[in-house]
Amino acid sequence: MTAVAAASVALVVKGALEAAGQEAGHSGWGGGARLVQRLRARFRGDPDAEHALDRVTQAPDDEPTRQELERILAAHMLRDRAFETDVRRLVDEAVAATGHGAQVSAVLIKNAQVFNEKVEVQGDWNVS
Repeated sequence: MTAVAAASVALVVKGALEAAGQEAGHSGWGGGARLVQRLRARFRGDPDAEHALDRVTQAPDDEPTRQELERILAAHMLRDRAFETDVRRLVDEAVAATGHGAQVSAVLIKNAQVFNEKVEVQGDWNVS
């Protein structure tokens, strides 16, 4: 669920950057607009969530703001499984519309890998 929230925020950021003209030539991505509309509808009446979404769309390069929106979005998805399903579907549609598959999500999120399938690790595993 955290990966879906991160991908959602990354798509909101992408849409904000496109709207600001910082990614000219990458338009044609309508699924992101539907995602933002769905988030706005869900967040209506929750001033913290509304404010977090507005701040990300106004300052998409602000990492703490993106993390706050991701946390709030994950909490809303935990409370409402139908909303989670909608967000997953919209993220999948937006990523598919880019024509680049799951790699786009990882690039947009920058520091996280998004896996749509179960990942299993066996044996010794050292991380440094």
